[in-house]
Amino acid sequence: MTVAAMWEARAAAGRGAELASWVREVALPSVRGSAGLVRTELLGAPGERVLLITWWTGEPVPVADPPADLLGRPVHRWSFSSEHVE
Repeated sequence: MTVAAMWEARAAAGRGAELASWVREVALPSVRGSAGLVRTELLGAPGERVLLITWWTGEPVPVADPPADLLGRPVHRWSFSSEHVE
């Protein structure tokens, strides 16, 4: 079974680029090489939101919270199981 773990954060005003850099430089390296990690994808969205999706063949490794001063609100996390792929 594949699990997609989604981690989404909204940056404090004007700090979206810094938050995305933090994810690339700190969060991604912290999960790279973890057992069961299949793939990662980093996305940006309007409103200075950053989304990290990681795919796992087992229990996902949690992604850390960034420094509080980068955040406009607390991080949201969800996990999903694959139901259908074409």
